[in-house]
Amino acid sequence: MSTTRPYPPGDLGPEPGPHSLDGMGGAPTAGASADAPASAAPSGQIRRLRLAGTRGTVARARDFAREALQDWGWLPAGNADQRAAAEDVLLVVSELVTNACLHAEGPEELRLRCAAKVLRLEVSDLGAGSPAPRSPHRPGRPGGHGMFIVQRLCLDWGVVRNTDGAGKTVWAELAAPS
Repeated sequence: MSTTRPYPPGDLGPEPGPHSLDGMGGAPTAGASADAPASAAPSGQIRRLRLAGTRGTVARARDFAREALQDWGWLPAGNADQRAAAEDVLLVVSELVTNACLHAEGPEELRLRCAAKVLRLEVSDLGAGSPAPRSPHRPGRPGGHGMFIVQRLCLDWGVVRNTDGAGKTVWAELAAPS
């Protein structure tokens, strides 16, 4: 399901509750939390990776996400379900960053937000278009499967336009491993 929410990236809306991601504003960012022990509770942590003007963007984003998953205790996985959840995160990161590279002049930033039950991925870019799964989906044809994969693996995903009119943030939410 794709949705467009009326609030900007970083503001997850006015829905406080046990499953909300509110209260993350003061969480550590990449670098600041790199020394946190893997056993620390990940809830509320935010990691940021600046991607503008870099080479090997997709690989850098995957490596960054893998390191965050290790710090948050998702990796190494203790069982097949946990391994699948971590692999889904890495695949969705790859798909969102690749889409920004191919269709939006490259990504500006990757953000990972970890809550108790949900991991939120955000990729910001300066592109004008909006991603959407190709319809009809044609599994036998090369290319065009990225947003279909995101839609299938994620609890929800969507696009938030930047308030200054330049660019957007594509976000996706995945369930934490059980």
